[in-house]
Amino acid sequence: MGEREADLVLVERVQSGDQEAFGLLVSKYQRKLLRLVMRFVRDSAEAEDVTQEAFIKAYRALPGFRGESAFYTWLYRIGVNTAKNWLVARSRRMPTVSEIASDDTNDIDDGGLLRDDTTPEQILMSKQIGETVNAAMDALPEDLRTAIALREIEGLSYEEIAQVMDCPIGTIRSRIFRAREAIAGKLRPLLDTESDQRW
Repeated sequence: MGEREADLVLVERVQSGDQEAFGLLVSKYQRKLLRLVMRFVRDSAEAEDVTQEAFIKAYRALPGFRGESAFYTWLYRIGVNTAKNWLVARSRRMPTVSEIASDDTNDIDDGGLLRDDTTPEQILMSKQIGETVNAAMDALPEDLRTAIALREIEGLSYEEIAQVMDCPIGTIRSRIFRAREAIAGKLRPLLDTESDQRW
């Protein structure tokens, strides 16, 4: 049984009144959803509240879930919408890539991957690249930022992003392309590459 099918079994159990099954879904997706919400909500305590609110909304909406999309795609959509509502209510902006990356460093298990073979010049260049990417991400419209974050950071497919953002897949492809081009445009002078050169 695949992950989607296993989730559907749990959803059907919840729809039949089994609250423990929902607890299993929460346990399975809580960390992923929190990580997604942190892309929008900078404060970790607030992000936990928004994540909890998203799960409450999901629980209330679960009787209407028909399985047309994967459960986690449906849940991500609720999470994104809940985070956007929080942003509107608080008039805050989304986090930048370096803030996201620094939050994710706690997930690194293999210290051997973190050898210090870098020179001061490499460290400076990495910092400049990070700052440039952050500035480029900050400058993106929200729809482009969301699409690129879901693709490059969360690793969702184009189809899944289209479901999360409730728009056609062609629109998602266009948003991701435009976001990548905007970021690449800011990086080219720093990396001394030609405008038609791709990485």
